[in-house]
Amino acid sequence: MKKFLAAVLVIAAVVATIVTVSKLNNNAQADTEYLRIHVRANSNSATDQEIKYIVKDEVVKFITPHAAQCVDKQTAIGVIGGILDKIEEVCDRVLKQHGYNYSSRAAVRQEDFPTRVYGDLTLEAGIYDALIIELGSGEGDNWWCVIYPPLCFTSGTADVKYRSAIYDIIHKFFK
Repeated sequence: MKKFLAAVLVIAAVVATIVTVSKLNNNAQADTEYLRIHVRANSNSATDQEIKYIVKDEVVKFITPHAAQCVDKQTAIGVIGGILDKIEEVCDRVLKQHGYNYSSRAAVRQEDFPTRVYGDLTLEAGIYDALIIELGSGEGDNWWCVIYPPLCFTSGTADVKYRSAIYDIIHKFFK
């Protein structure tokens, strides 16, 4: 039994090393599965954080019908990239309605992100394509989600299942 456990630990270590080396080798390329969204607040003040969520709600309402037509990440990038000015209009309207004197900037670009967890989904640290919305200086904490696959742009996500590659490898090993 001790030999079996030792073998499992060695296999897990080898798999983890392979996955880590693979990620390091591919670090210059954007993750091919996800188009993320980040709404960055002007600052971490309570009022700037509060308006961030109000803006986020309006942006999600606006983007949802556009994101629904996307069948892959490249389509999502094209669709979202084509409506950046309208996204900024939505953000700026909400900011103005609530008495804020700063505006927004929206862009689709690649950025390096830390590991993030959303329910059962973990997005590992790395370079991702993302819709970045900066409110004012954009120096505050952000709200994030995933546009493609549509994690936060559907009425329900019960049919969407996410697992890590390591989980799948270990699960297959023990079957």
